[in-house]
Amino acid sequence: MKTLHLLRHGETELSADGTFCGEIDTHLSPKGIEQAERAAEHLARLNLEAIYVSPKARAQATAAPTAKKLGLTPRIEEGLREIGYGVWDGRKESEIKQNDPQTYALWASDPAVHAPPGGENGYAIAARAIPVVERVTAAHEGNVLLVSHKATIRVIVCALLNLHIGRFRDRIACPTASLTTFELTSRGPLLVRIGEALR
Repeated sequence: MKTLHLLRHGETELSADGTFCGEIDTHLSPKGIEQAERAAEHLARLNLEAIYVSPKARAQATAAPTAKKLGLTPRIEEGLREIGYGVWDGRKESEIKQNDPQTYALWASDPAVHAPPGGENGYAIAARAIPVVERVTAAHEGNVLLVSHKATIRVIVCALLNLHIGRFRDRIACPTASLTTFELTSRGPLLVRIGEALR
């Protein structure tokens, strides 16, 4: 069975306090490092054929323990990077909501169409991430792991399920170091696991 696994990176200091973190290349927190190690224990049992990873340090550090256990070399894919938050990058969501309520409300109403100022909308994320998914799944016959980010994974899930991309923030759960899995069947992608924390 061809299977696609989507793993969100482990906790960072910024993800822990509600700060928008897209282009910022932050590192895993001590908890995030532990999460990556625990995830590797689970993922090592999945007989992975390949690992593809975002270019961001937090994603690569999350993939590293699994890659080491399996003797695989992660392949970097630019399309798996996190949403570009533009001028919001590095600022807390609560602060944006309070100080720029109109812009925030517009984005929150449909982030498929509306982007943070200077950033990306959901359609832009899908346009770069889904070709990666299609290329990767075409190249393998078994289990493949993509290590990416919260918004990117949620957009991929919406796209694979034919859900409106604009609902990625309020319909799809994706905690740090969580795994989402699709079996790719003759009838299309079958969601068998979503946002499961690998503890």
